[in-house]
Amino acid sequence: MSETLELEFMADDQLAGFRLHRLEVLNWGTFNNRIWTVRLDGKNGLLTGDIGSGKSTLVDAVTTLLVPSHRVAYNKAAGADSRERSLRSYVLGYYKSERQETLGNAKPVALREAKSFSVILGVFYNAGYDKTVTLASVFWMKDGNTQPARLFAACERGLSIEKDFSGFGPEITGLRKRLRNDGVEVFDTFPPYASWFRRRFGIENEQALELFHQTVSLKSVGNLTGFVRSHMLEPFDVESRIGALITHFEDLTRAHDSVLKAKRQVDTLEPLVKDWEKHSELIQIAKDLSDCRDALHPWFSSLKLDLLEKRIASLNDELTKHQAAIDRLEELKRTQISKERDLRRTIAENGGDRIASIGNEILQKQEELDRRRHKSTRYENLMRSLDQPPATTDESFLEQRSRIEDWRKDTEESETRTQNDLNEMGVEFKQGRDEYDGLKKEIAGLKARVSNIDENHIAVRRELAKSLGLLENEMPFAGELLQVREDEREWEGAIERLLHGFGLSLLVPDKHYPSVAEWVDKTHLRGKLVYFRVLDSVKSGSKSLHPNSLVHKLQIKTDSTFYQWLERELEERFDLACCQSQEEFRREKRAITRAGQIKTPGGRHEKDDRHPIDDRRRYVLGWSNAEKIAVMEEEARKQEAKLAGVGNRIAALQKNQGALRKKLELLIQLWEFADFREIDWKPLSISIARLEAEKRELESASDILKTLTSQLNALENERNQTDGQLEDRKDKRSKTEGKISTATDLQQQTQEVLQATAPETIHRFAMLERMRDEAPGNQALTVESCDNREREMRDWLQGKIDSENARIKRLSDKIIQSMTQYKHEWPLETRDVDVNIASGAEFQSMLNQLRADDLPRFEIRFKELLNENTIREVANFQSQLIRERDTIKDRIAKINQSLNQIDYEPGRYICLEAQPSLDAEIREFMSLLRSCTESSLTGGSEDAQYSENKFLQVKQIIERFRGRQEHADLDRNWTSKVTDVRNWFVFAAIERWREDNSDYDLYEDSSGKSGGQKEKLAYTVLAASLAYQFGLEWGAVHSRSFRFVVIDEAFGRGSDDSARFGLDLFKRLNLQLLIVTPLQKIHIIEPFVANVVFVHNEQGSNSVLRNLTIEEYRLEKQKNRE
Repeated sequence: MSETLELEFMADDQLAGFRLHRLEVLNWGTFNNRIWTVRLDGKNGLLTGDIGSGKSTLVDAVTTLLVPSHRVAYNKAAGADSRERSLRSYVLGYYKSERQETLGNAKPVALREAKSFSVILGVFYNAGYDKTVTLASVFWMKDGNTQPARLFAACERGLSIEKDFSGFGPEITGLRKRLRNDGVEVFDTFPPYASWFRRRFGIENEQALELFHQTVSLKSVGNLTGFVRSHMLEPFDVESRIGALITHFEDLTRAHDSVLKAKRQVDTLEPLVKDWEKHSELIQIAKDLSDCRDALHPWFSSLKLDLLEKRIASLNDELTKHQAAIDRLEELKRTQISKERDLRRTIAENGGDRIASIGNEILQKQEELDRRRHKSTRYENLMRSLDQPPATTDESFLEQRSRIEDWRKDTEESETRTQNDLNEMGVEFKQGRDEYDGLKKEIAGLKARVSNIDENHIAVRRELAKSLGLLENEMPFAGELLQVREDEREWEGAIERLLHGFGLSLLVPDKHYPSVAEWVDKTHLRGKLVYFRVLDSVKSGSKSLHPNSLVHKLQIKTDSTFYQWLERELEERFDLACCQSQEEFRREKRAITRAGQIKTPGGRHEKDDRHPIDDRRRYVLGWSNAEKIAVMEEEARKQEAKLAGVGNRIAALQKNQGALRKKLELLIQLWEFADFREIDWKPLSISIARLEAEKRELESASDILKTLTSQLNALENERNQTDGQLEDRKDKRSKTEGKISTATDLQQQTQEVLQATAPETIHRFAMLERMRDEAPGNQALTVESCDNREREMRDWLQGKIDSENARIKRLSDKIIQSMTQYKHEWPLETRDVDVNIASGAEFQSMLNQLRADDLPRFEIRFKELLNENTIREVANFQSQLIRERDTIKDRIAKINQSLNQIDYEPGRYICLEAQPSLDAEIREFMSLLRSCTESSLTGGSEDAQYSENKFLQVKQIIERFRGRQEHADLDRNWTSKVTDVRNWFVFAAIERWREDNSDYDLYEDSSGKSGGQKEKLAYTVLAASLAYQFGLEWGAVHSRSFRFVVIDEAFGRGSDDSARFGLDLFKRLNLQLLIVTPLQKIHIIEPFVANVVFVHNEQGSNSVLRNLTIEEYRLEKQKNRE
């Protein structure tokens, strides 16, 4: 339970804070031609007079002194329209209007000429600190200006109009100069002037003065939400924000229109260009067909030549067979003639030594038989080794010999290919073996150390250290002292690639530099070495790094003496922005992507993909090489398996090569058998059998001559048969030779046709060959049918050419129509382009330009304007509205702190509660704002549909801000409603018990409440707001706070009880009141005021005022009664 704070003030704190002691006006409204002074002496005052006497004129003077004129609603307290009075009307002294006879309208009548000037001066005094502050405003009309010029003056001492703002000559410059010479601060604009006096009055923000202004016109609480919105909360100026949004959206709309136009052009051009390209293809097809038609005769000549070559080869084989048969028959005939001669001689000799002769002949033939049979056996074995049947006739032997030659060539080629494959496999095996040995060596070296640096560099350092008598760890490689942070491993490949060379750099302390430089210079390193001289006096880096700098992703070994040097070098060399998207990458000057693309100033870009980005074998950073060893051991296992596979393939190739060589050896041996007669032993066997039969017959016959004669007759019959066969063979040979001659002549003619054919025509043969299966008449081609097939195919090709020409004509008409439509729709872009097929390339160029440049550029510009301007501006606008919403919440909370100090009723206090408005339009507006900015400021999406949706969402809001045609008033009211954050809340006042903070009563809109209750609630909320805004220090004697408040007619309109409650409440808050009210309510206010100011305007043109103390007033009132 909180204790009630009693607001009872001691007598000596009644004048605490800055209070108005004196108000002076000169030439202000109807206060004309002299200085009029309102004297309050820091105490409560009553400003009273009849309606129209000038009370509000003085109130507006005080307000103008403390609030910028553009924010002042003149004569607001009197309930007047804002157009009735203005700063100009007060300066010139408008007091009535006269009808102009000629124009028929009213013209205001002024008390003063434009060359006069007006002054408002207020003196504020703080008794607790004995501080005086004077504020003054001077106004005058300049030639040609509709609004007065102004000057503001302030100083920390008392001033007066008569002494300090009079007699300065005809120009304001004289006044300005005199004021400055007197130590008065002079300001040409209100903001610095307001800042000056706010600092002196302890006013922290402009809202306090806005509340001061609103308090002037305080009315009863008809609706609590409306009261809090109007009197307690400052409106937020959204006009400039909305104007900026509309401006950005207009730029965005133009960019969007450019994108839509480019897309429409692309959509229109794509089918046009596609048809044009198709037209070009059809033209080429028709040309190809025409060329093919012209190439038909040479092509068929080439086919005929192939057929002739095969025919001549076949006829030559046939001729060879005939010749072989003739040779065999002629040999047989010679044998028969010799035998016949021998028989005739034997017969002539009566057959005496025939048996002996036959025996010798059998011996000779038997020797030849054995020789042929041996060769035949060897031949048959060779053929069976090739899985081929041996030839049994002269013709089959010749055919087989031709095939053997083909087999030999094929086998030689296969063996050559196999040898080439073996050579390649051998090289691959050797390279793989060398790589495997290198891996094993590198793994062994890595296991002997913790560094990721390769063995070659380690060996150079080892030799260097050994030669100079140094420890290796005195000269670390940079990579041994750097590693990628554990939570940045996704960038490890890109960082390793960028820092690879730097990581392999040796760091040499300054003290070892001379000896190292000398050793490196005189030593052949068998490789490359980079080293850095590290000075002792290196300062750590202090460069401002990019927020996404690659340097942030690296760790430096903390116990290294090279820490500061490395830190500085990394900042200088590798401050590259790590970009997640291409949009970021294009925007930065120094950048890197996770894929390893590097961008440096000057537009240089680099990406080295000679090695995979995730190849750990090449990683050099880190002070642990366990991962690298694991990767290399796995690579060694893979390499070992790969070598085994290569070895198996080599073994298979070697086996295949052995088989091929064996086959080739068999074919070479077979080639030795050139004549079938060398292996044809069967005729000899038959001949020997006959001779043996003859011998037996002769040995057993009694009549040798008879036998011989019989043999001669048989031999003659055989010889006749041989002659007949020989003649038949020779006839066939002659016919074959004739066919060969005819084919050779035709071959010569055909070759002459081909020789006369142009090379480009010959190039068409391949296309004709592909058409061959499509063309009619696909029966087997012969030499004799070539001419007929050529005519058939020519007719078929001509039909296709006619068909393509018809398609070309239809497509041409379509293209011309599309070009005409495009030129009609976009005449500016096509003014130099003709409508014909030849212009297709220009339309294609326009399409390419749109695709490659215009449309992407428009889309990029659209997305940039959408995301970086419009949506960002919407987001800023939304953020500003949210800040205003939070400000309202904070303000209500602080007002509640002040309300908690006030006893609304004994034991109870008032608490304001701000609840979100359930208004459908406001909720829809907030939802639209959220949908516009969702996913936008965090990167959004590159999707075109996403951008289009965002555009339409923004458009929905901006169109209403701008005012739709025929809905301008509706949209203006909607904009005013949804963008005024005060409308986002509804307010309720809860009356609570101090004892337990439980609710006693709820005030939402004052409905059902009496007038007095409404006014009492208004005074309570207003008093709490003033205490908060003015920073009132409760019970302070020495207070720097501003304590002056003007309340115009509020206490005069309410009930007596509520008026007393309000006045008593302001008294407890120790505020100085200037109460403006007619005389009717003076009996209520009288106990609370020390001064009374009477204002009178008898003629309506000149106001006068009179100052009385409350005592003087009472005395005069008493006299009047008597």
